[in-house]
Amino acid sequence: MKRKVHVILKKEELLAKKLEGKTVVIFDILLATSTIAAALQQGAIEVIPVKNEEEARNKAKTYKPDEIALVGEYRGKTIEGFFDPSPSTIKQHVQDKTVILSTTNGTVAIHNADKAKYVYAASLLNGEAVASAVCQPSQDETVLLVCSGSSDRFCLEDLYGAGYFISCLLQLKTFYLTDAAKAALLLYKAYEHSSVEILKHSAVGEMLTQYGFLDEIGFVSRKNVYSVVPKVVKKKLVNGEEMICLK
Repeated sequence: MKRKVHVILKKEELLAKKLEGKTVVIFDILLATSTIAAALQQGAIEVIPVKNEEEARNKAKTYKPDEIALVGEYRGKTIEGFFDPSPSTIKQHVQDKTVILSTTNGTVAIHNADKAKYVYAASLLNGEAVASAVCQPSQDETVLLVCSGSSDRFCLEDLYGAGYFISCLLQLKTFYLTDAAKAALLLYKAYEHSSVEILKHSAVGEMLTQYGFLDEIGFVSRKNVYSVVPKVVKKKLVNGEEMICLK
C-alpha cells in the first residue's frame, strides 16, 4: 500500500487528535524552518522552538548566558535584545550554542504538531535531506506537510516549499497524493526555476523586502545546499517538565 502525502495550508488547521502515528514536516520558508536548517548546519548544538518572546526569555534563564543564542522575530520585526532570525547571518551567533528561537508562525507550528509520531522542519535549503529521512523503511505512516502560514493566513511560499518537498519524495518512492498535495506539486513544477520570484512576490516576501531583507529571500531560495535533518526530540528536564528541541 502506498504511503499517503497530504498538505495542510496553515498551522491553525492542525488537529492534535488526528496526528497520532503520522509523520509531520513543517514549512516556514520565510523564515523559521530555513533559519533552523541554517543554525544546525552552522554548528548549533540544538534549536529550541518556543511559542513567544516570554517563553524564550524564561527558557534562557535556565542556561548560562554564553551557552545560548536568543534568536527571534514577531510579525517580521526582530525582538529587542534578540539576534535576527536571518539564515544568511546566523552563523556568527550559533556555533556550539543552544539556539532559543521565537517566531510568529514556524515555531508555533512545530508546537502545534507535538502529538505526531515524528516532526521535521524542512525548507528549500534542506528539502532533499529531510525527504530522504522521511522515506526510511521504519517510517510507514501518512506524511503530513504543514504550511505554517502567517497569522491564520495561507502563504504561497510555504505551498511552494511543500511542492518542492513532494518532488523530492517522488524521486525516492511512490506515494499517493491527495488533491492538496497535487496542487502543491503543480505549483512547484510550474515555477520550478523561479523560486526567488515566487518567494519575493508572496505577501511575506513583500513584507521582508520592505523591511530590508531582500538578500534573505535569495539566500533561502537555494535548493538542496544543506544536509541537516532537523527532527523534534523531547527532553525531560530536572523538574519533570518536558521540552522539545530540534537536532
